[in-house]
Amino acid sequence: MSWHWRLEDPAGAAVEPSSLGVEVPPADNQGDAESWLGENWRDLLDRGVHAVTLFEDDREVYGPMGLAAP
Repeated sequence: MSWHWRLEDPAGAAVEPSSLGVEVPPADNQGDAESWLGENWRDLLDRGVHAVTLFEDDREVYGPMGLAAP
């Protein structure tokens, strides 16, 4: 199984990480995926990512989750 984040713009459309100059590595488990986000969310926000959604393979686990404070 592979866990990964989908990056989203303010309209909710998926953003290709390479277009932002970032790499979103797949993780072996949910905890590792969430740790990566915890370490990188500010950089993603600075690069224009509005929200993220977590997937386990093709199954949506949760999201979209906004990166900015309300």
